[in-house]
Amino acid sequence: MTTPVPPADTTAKVLRTVRWLALGALVGLGAAWGVKFWNESNAPSPSALGGAAIGGPFELVDQGGATRTEKDLLGRHALIYFGFTYCPDACPTALIAMAEALDRLGPDASRVQPVFVSVDPERDTVEAMAAYVRAVDDRLMGLTGTPEQVARAARAYRVFYRKSTPAGSADYLVDHTSLIYLMGPDGRYVAHFSHEASPDRIVEGVRRALGK
Repeated sequence: MTTPVPPADTTAKVLRTVRWLALGALVGLGAAWGVKFWNESNAPSPSALGGAAIGGPFELVDQGGATRTEKDLLGRHALIYFGFTYCPDACPTALIAMAEALDRLGPDASRVQPVFVSVDPERDTVEAMAAYVRAVDDRLMGLTGTPEQVARAARAYRVFYRKSTPAGSADYLVDHTSLIYLMGPDGRYVAHFSHEASPDRIVEGVRRALGK
């Protein structure tokens, strides 16, 4: 007897639910805080985002403890998002959209490397990044490092971030640029998306970059 296969939209909804539940368990009740972020309306002008203005050398550590540099991203397109594992809303929204976009790309997903770079190295250890990445998508490369290494990577991608402590809380959040960067196989900037961009919008941009 043939096992029925659920429709693609149903499968996508199930995956989305599982990802949100897994991330919700990691973020916890602190998600109720909310977070400030910088999106497309606060991003540099398109002319400032071209060529070598975005991207550059970095040295970080992935969720498996291996050293990674910008050279590891050459040869494929990359979707890169800077955030942190304690982020209550913008980061999960962006990363799940990236994961779902890869699902919808089908075989072309192998031509794109999704990357999540922490801007909270004090809490985002290798172990924390590994748990977070597993909750989102196994294809995701999670990167962290020393405060100095993270700062260098953020400067290369023109990413702003700073700690902020909500009123009445003893813990902190991190205000940060909330853009998904699409980089080319040569490491050059191609396009960017808001963290609120739909998976279909990301797919459209990636397919265009792939010449589809």
